[in-house]
Amino acid sequence: MSFVWSAAVWVIAVAAVVISKWLYRWSNPKCNGKLPPGSMGLPIIGETCDFFEPHGLYEISPFVKKRMLKYGPLFRTNIFGSNTVVLTEPDIIFEVFRQENKSFVFSYPEAFVKPFGKENVFLKHGNIHKHVKQISLQHLGSEALKKKMIGEIDRVTYEHLRSKANQGSFDAKEAVESVIMAHLTPKIISNLKPETQATLVDNIMALGSEWFQSPLKLTTLISIYKVFIARRYALQVIKDVFTRRKASREMCGDFLDTMREHAAILQNRNGKGAGVSWEEYRHQMTFTNMVIIYLYTLKTTVINETLRMANMAPIMYRKAVNDVEIKGYTIPAGWIVAVIPPAVHFNDAIYENPLEFNPWRWEGKELRSGSKTFMVFGGGVRQCVGAEFARLQISIFIHHLVTTYDFSLAQESEFIRAPLPYFPKGLPIKISQSL
Repeated sequence: MSFVWSAAVWVIAVAAVVISKWLYRWSNPKCNGKLPPGSMGLPIIGETCDFFEPHGLYEISPFVKKRMLKYGPLFRTNIFGSNTVVLTEPDIIFEVFRQENKSFVFSYPEAFVKPFGKENVFLKHGNIHKHVKQISLQHLGSEALKKKMIGEIDRVTYEHLRSKANQGSFDAKEAVESVIMAHLTPKIISNLKPETQATLVDNIMALGSEWFQSPLKLTTLISIYKVFIARRYALQVIKDVFTRRKASREMCGDFLDTMREHAAILQNRNGKGAGVSWEEYRHQMTFTNMVIIYLYTLKTTVINETLRMANMAPIMYRKAVNDVEIKGYTIPAGWIVAVIPPAVHFNDAIYENPLEFNPWRWEGKELRSGSKTFMVFGGGVRQCVGAEFARLQISIFIHHLVTTYDFSLAQESEFIRAPLPYFPKGLPIKISQSL
């Protein structure tokens, strides 16, 4: 009996030592320098639950605010099992963007990558990202907007609003999404049958932000499941069209055609494993031989202020590819870096009365989207290629809504961030043609 008790004591003691060492290593990750201050939270889940704490539109995330006050402008944490350093100071953020594709690369925590697939072309970096960006700019850049899209966006927006006005009231969020998708889908993949296009739009719409909420909520798990299903169906539609066009050599002048050119260049190269050179693209890709005239500029004060306060991308992720020293601290290789734009956009040292909607603050200012103090579309080489498209779409929608219709909220609406912005009950508005 004494032997059994002794063995039990030894087992418990060994287990206690192993667990203690594991907890210590979790709380104190290995680093070749001095880690930023912070807490790694609970084992496995880290501080994920705190990270998803809901908050209002005009405030920095409580998760970030509390830790900024306690630890300063950069701190460490663990979200979704990924060791993460959070950055909130403009100079530090700018330095990370400056070292893009050198010390840092575009990335997400592993849990975010799975719904969209590790081979997602928009998660690539280096030469592949450079070429995909050029392909995207062919369809969404300022030149394409001026030459091809302004008239069509105007027509689609006008028709959608006129249709909604006949209903009396509608969800403004869904209406804007449908306008954007009605215009973008044919640019991505054209000449689809109406029913096929409708299915594709529905599946793309399912890839929304509802899944990016607290993982402990049943609705989040359901949304994640829907994302996997929608991604599978959308990819199948695109693959079917890709295969058909490849066999028939049909050209439609859309994004899919440009990606076919990209695939053909890779297939016909002698050195399949070598990096793609810009010379190959410059001489072989259709878009590089287009005559481009830059005429489009659209940077109104109202849109700038709306974008600053909306912070539609409240977090931007990168990953350290080697140990990086910043402000006396070391960010270990492999760690995720989370950039927090609202901490910049709501900083009273940068913007006077930052929580006040004041479009006049932009009057007479030369603004660059990728500046230290205005990063609504990101920064560095990963700045969003759809920035000008977003500005144009907002401008045209507001123009038609304000000049043609009378409108008001149909009921009280709530705007929550958790951390991405969403309307729990939609944004229903009443609309009627102005007299």
